[in-house]
Amino acid sequence: MLQQAFIGLGANLGEPESTLKEAVLRIADIPGVRFVQVSSLYKTEPIDSSGPDYTNAVLEIKTELSPRLLMTQLLAIESDLGRVRPAGVHNAPRTIDLDLLAVGEQCSEDPFVLLPHPRMTERAFVLVPLAEIAPQFNIAGKGQVQAFLAFTADQRINRFKSAEEWFGNLGECNGSENGTQAR
Repeated sequence: MLQQAFIGLGANLGEPESTLKEAVLRIADIPGVRFVQVSSLYKTEPIDSSGPDYTNAVLEIKTELSPRLLMTQLLAIESDLGRVRPAGVHNAPRTIDLDLLAVGEQCSEDPFVLLPHPRMTERAFVLVPLAEIAPQFNIAGKGQVQAFLAFTADQRINRFKSAEEWFGNLGECNGSENGTQAR
């Protein structure tokens, strides 16, 4: 059974826009995943971190994978795209960050994959692009995404490219909702 899932994408090192696009294409190529849509790109200031501004987006997929298996795939993509996790450095600048935000209405306390993502309601870089593509989405056990936007109003976030501008033909992903093939 396919479930709706959302993935937060972010990067602030290297070539963030091209890295995020490559990540979306790789996620869409995972067996058991179907691309639905991706948000615009947003520039955001680092939170509890240093380095240049982040480029962020949110991806909606449908998946038959378990959250644990999907998270394993996301971590492999991060590694392939050069993500380094320095020991003892929390929120270090990164070439790619893929956060599994939600899988349907599932709640999970598994330390490997907490669902819904425990800080998603506190981060404009998640809420604003998520509200763009799924304004009525209900965050399991918390409420609608729109209800949390006011709490992040003090966080700087600027939309700078629409999904079409940065991602091109939205139907180009393998397994997309319209059934066209990748690339």
